[in-house]
Amino acid sequence: MTTFLTFTILGLVLGAVYAIAASGLVLTYNTSGIFNFAHGAQAMLGTFLYWQLTYGWGLPMWLSLIIVVGVVGPAMGAALHALIMKGLRDTADVTKIVVTVAILLGMLFLSQWIWHPEDARIMEMFFGAGAKVEFSGVVIRYHEIICLLAAAAIAVGLRVLFTRSRVGVVMRGAVDDPDLLRRCGHNPDRIAMLSWALGSTLAVLAGVLITPVGGGALEANALTLLVIDAFAAAMFGRLRSIPRTFAGAMVLGLAATYVAAYFPTDWTWAGNLRVSLPMIILFVVLIVLPQDRLRGAAIRTRERYRAPTVRKAVTSGAALVAGVFLLALLMDDTSITTFGLGMTFAIIALSLTVLTGYAGELNLAPLSFGAVATIVAFHFGITGTGLAARLTPWGVLLAVLVTAVVGGLVALPALRLRGLYLALATMAFGVFLSNMVLRDTTEHTLFGVTFSLFPNGTLIVPPLQVGPLDLRDGRTLLMTATVLFALIAIGLVALRNSGYGRRLAAMKDSPAASAMLGQNLVKLKFGVFMLSAAIAGLGGVLMASAGGSVAGDNFHIMASLSLVMLTVVGGIGYVSGALFGGLMSGVGFTIIIGTFNDLAAATPPMETIFKSLGHLAMVATALIGMGVGKNPSGMVHDLFESYRALRNARPVLIGGAAAQAVLYVLALTGVIGNWWFAVLTACLVMMLPVFGRMLAPTAVRETPLELVGVDEPYTPELRDRLDRELGLAPALGGDRHAVA
Repeated sequence: MTTFLTFTILGLVLGAVYAIAASGLVLTYNTSGIFNFAHGAQAMLGTFLYWQLTYGWGLPMWLSLIIVVGVVGPAMGAALHALIMKGLRDTADVTKIVVTVAILLGMLFLSQWIWHPEDARIMEMFFGAGAKVEFSGVVIRYHEIICLLAAAAIAVGLRVLFTRSRVGVVMRGAVDDPDLLRRCGHNPDRIAMLSWALGSTLAVLAGVLITPVGGGALEANALTLLVIDAFAAAMFGRLRSIPRTFAGAMVLGLAATYVAAYFPTDWTWAGNLRVSLPMIILFVVLIVLPQDRLRGAAIRTRERYRAPTVRKAVTSGAALVAGVFLLALLMDDTSITTFGLGMTFAIIALSLTVLTGYAGELNLAPLSFGAVATIVAFHFGITGTGLAARLTPWGVLLAVLVTAVVGGLVALPALRLRGLYLALATMAFGVFLSNMVLRDTTEHTLFGVTFSLFPNGTLIVPPLQVGPLDLRDGRTLLMTATVLFALIAIGLVALRNSGYGRRLAAMKDSPAASAMLGQNLVKLKFGVFMLSAAIAGLGGVLMASAGGSVAGDNFHIMASLSLVMLTVVGGIGYVSGALFGGLMSGVGFTIIIGTFNDLAAATPPMETIFKSLGHLAMVATALIGMGVGKNPSGMVHDLFESYRALRNARPVLIGGAAAQAVLYVLALTGVIGNWWFAVLTACLVMMLPVFGRMLAPTAVRETPLELVGVDEPYTPELRDRLDRELGLAPALGGDRHAVA
């Protein structure tokens, strides 16, 4: 009985902290319509600051708590809303999610910059671990009592706020109908800022309270994910009900402690199950709870993507292969291998293009599907041993097929989910896979066969060999990955221009209208999920093969979130956005850190400055993601638009091509280094549109098709343009002028 009471109290304490964190999520979502994926990162950053004030600088515990919870927490939430969140109106779900993911990554990079990850930091309970009371043989510490009382007070306070106060009613109206609220004399942005300040305060409080309960040293990733476990509690109340949210948090906390207490000790996977339990519960809750009805296109979002023709895709693919071949001539073997690794990430990013860019379905764990394919290829697709080991093409094919099936199995229960709910479901799958599968290093016996899913925590994946094609050579790997990327990209563009692609676009734009027109949304979702998973699986196997070995951390959910963020920054609706996101995620961070570390090693007096610049560059990458709200169509879209204006300034294009050719020859002959070649090329690419506008100031900017007849009068010329874009026969002159 004592054991039961002990673990029950511990579960209630853990549930209380989850409830505090989850209530902050509910608060911000109800007033801004944005689900804050950075909630855990805010808790982590506030907890690290609390440690610094209390243990690093020796301030009294109560004073540090006032500063962190009473000042820094509200200021952080208010600043996030004022600078970023209020600019996310009229953006798609993926944009809102990616912006908060970028904030999460930026806070992680910032914490690792300020507090070195290898330094151990321990936090004690309030009043110390010795401050406790005993009841019926059960020890309860003062810190745990504070957690329970704080959760109860917050539950009552929020309930009163939302149901008994005018402020609570105004908060709900801030997201339901901000225009009506404004007409009633209230400022929706100010109300939303207040809710973000309160939500951030609750996140920081949860982080400070839960860290001593969990024990162990402070670690940025672990603490962020620990508070993310509260997502399951928030979904119990469907992001609306505070009482149901608190009830769900208690169920979550009790389930975790009972698993630790009562599961047999010889079940080697019990520990992994306990860690994965919140994500399992989150997935189940998302499936079981009633979902919102299919939505129509009631709000026109600001994302704009131009679907290229297949001919343009073929031309661009050939140019990409040729460009990579020429660039490879400038690189050493190490750089070529690194570049090849980046191209495999770009293939994985293509899975996001077809799933999210074309179909509007969200997947926050693309690398998890790559992990599934890698495990299958490791166990069933390798022939030979030692240096003679090779990955077989049949093994790769089997891995891709199995991953497609897994994608379908994940999609089946999630077929009726959309938007935020689907994003949370895929994230739950990714965290579950990391905790349950990628940590499974023990041996199991099934039907007389002994195996281990992830032996020794590392999988050795040899290069692929198909006849004379041996990917052990880095240059061959790079060109093979590039050709595969180009072929898949061309195939996806052809798919987008087909009838199936148009059905996917219709489902993305308005599921309700698509269903009313007779489209089978279940089949569409199921098919596109399987296709996306297969592409991610192929990229995952090639990525593992390019590196030679992979560990569980290579498929961590944070890596997946980074890939998703950078692909959206590039342009989720373009295959070139996948190229940008994959290269930046796969090799961009490595190059940034490696370059500044090399500079620091070469110039010891400047070591601190160069290392700081490296960390600053990482944080700046996340800042780019935060700016997606101002440019939801991505960087590639802006680049295409700027170069489209150069059609009236062909001498600029010709001159730019000639200048690029000269730079390449100079780099090939060793006159300038590769670093200067890259810098000058980037400057040339950015400056060409500027020169074009200077030399062709009279060029007229074309009106976007969706604004024809809205931003300017409807003219015969505009009608002819619409006919050309839609592939319709030109109208007769008389009819045209009659319509005009």
